[in-house]
Amino acid sequence: MNDKKFNALLGTAAVVIVSIFAGFVVTLVVQSLPAVKQEGVAFLYGSTWNPVTTKFGALPFIAGTLMTSVLALLLAVPLSLSAGILMGEYLRTGWMRTALNMLINVLASIPSVVFGLWGIEVVIPLVRSLATLVGAPPYGAGILAASLVLAIMIIPYMSSMTREALLNVPAGLREGAFALGLTKQEVVTGIALPFAKKSILAGVLLSLGRALGETMAVTMLIGNATRIPNSLFSLGNTLASIIASQFNEASSDIHRSAMMALALILLAITMLAGWLGRAMMRRGMSSYGK
Repeated sequence: MNDKKFNALLGTAAVVIVSIFAGFVVTLVVQSLPAVKQEGVAFLYGSTWNPVTTKFGALPFIAGTLMTSVLALLLAVPLSLSAGILMGEYLRTGWMRTALNMLINVLASIPSVVFGLWGIEVVIPLVRSLATLVGAPPYGAGILAASLVLAIMIIPYMSSMTREALLNVPAGLREGAFALGLTKQEVVTGIALPFAKKSILAGVLLSLGRALGETMAVTMLIGNATRIPNSLFSLGNTLASIIASQFNEASSDIHRSAMMALALILLAITMLAGWLGRAMMRRGMSSYGK
């Protein structure tokens, strides 16, 4: 295949991909218009979701999505950074690095429904016991249970990106620091991490996008209650979980349109998180972590 044919093939592939994405977005926009026209801007801040009276507000699901995703990040960041630093700085070779890397890859490959089943059998009873101790409603299912499992699900992505960011630190920087008499810990905390901080932050944001869109495990664990959560032990719903649980049972065209509008909101949020993450990664690769 000559260069001309190869370039034509690449151009055709790019056009097809752009067309598919554009068609995808246009479909969501067009299908969501009836609900948006009916509710107006109130669709974003309304707290009532009642298919019977055709009153739709997305705020409970936006709140549930942000609460579970942010809490999952807060729980996952310390473990992910620790694992990434361990693999990227201290275990660059040897059987321990191979074993840890294999375990993280296996964790990343587990289907979300399996995480959900594990959460039902293990996490929900633990959360129920904790809620009883602190005097909260002992549902077990809810924001905290969903966030705990979600945190475990995003650890592989965040730790892998942390490891790759640290492996991309130029060897000359480390060698120069060691030549000046710095210890390993000082090199890691004073040289490697500052250099890679933007790429690590990009990994955190990309993991946030993964958490925002998680469906099955969250649907199984969050309790599926259409209300704004007021505590970590509250039942709730996310944008993804409400779509998964109600779309096939939509009782009217306006109900289905409202679900499409929720999907459009979720797409916008995840795209924003992904764009910020990739922008930070590009900046991290083109600078010295300043």
